[in-house]
Amino acid sequence: MSFASPLRQSPSRAIEAWRCSACTRSLTGLPRARNPAFSIPRRCLNTTKELRQSTVPRMDQMHARYKEKNRTVMNYVFSVIVGFVAITYGSVPMYKMICQQTGWGGQPIKSAAHGGDSDRDPSERLKPVESHPRIRITFNGSVSDVLPWKFTPQQREVRVLPGETALAFYTATNKSDEDIIGVATYSVTPGQVAPYFSKIQCFCFEEQRLNAGETVDMPVFFYIDPEFVSDINMKGIETVTLSYTFFKAKYDKDGHLTPVAG
Repeated sequence: MSFASPLRQSPSRAIEAWRCSACTRSLTGLPRARNPAFSIPRRCLNTTKELRQSTVPRMDQMHARYKEKNRTVMNYVFSVIVGFVAITYGSVPMYKMICQQTGWGGQPIKSAAHGGDSDRDPSERLKPVESHPRIRITFNGSVSDVLPWKFTPQQREVRVLPGETALAFYTATNKSDEDIIGVATYSVTPGQVAPYFSKIQCFCFEEQRLNAGETVDMPVFFYIDPEFVSDINMKGIETVTLSYTFFKAKYDKDGHLTPVAG
């Protein structure tokens, strides 16, 4: 007699793994967990023509941008060049206008004796102060690199009292084979003496035309204002230097005399 064991199973069911149908159905909707160590980076491939054109500039756009940048740089460079040229050609007139009014840079200014104060008698300013020691005035002359002139003072120094007039001379020689126009600027050292250094007659800031090989004498008639004595800032100053520099000049298209940059 044979008995069928309830524990006996067929070979196919013995090796088949048992699964819960309810759990399987409930877990199918859940996202699968991924191992972050083995995650694969995602890539977005823009394959459409419209998207590529919106992110990458076209050649004509790039050329327009570079052209605009070059135009801006050229404008800046041109402005700088024009500014330097204007400063170079306007240096002498600007120097004359500013320095003669303020005495800046050692530029002598017009004193009350010569138009600075019309209410005062000029003769009152031209009285030597005998109690003050004489001031030593030295002279210096130079020319620009583009001016073929020889320009030197005839005297090394003079000694004057405050309020006393003095006359000095410079000599200029044109060493070139052509006629040349020159313009001179001048200054006083130390600079704080400039407001008290007054010129009566001077060749500065005026057209000086020398023919080829010509030599001329140029006078300077000046005095030290008597108020020099009462100014505490002038205490201890015993030597004053008067310096002249000649520049080559020419007339521009408007007929104005302008220096030649050199």
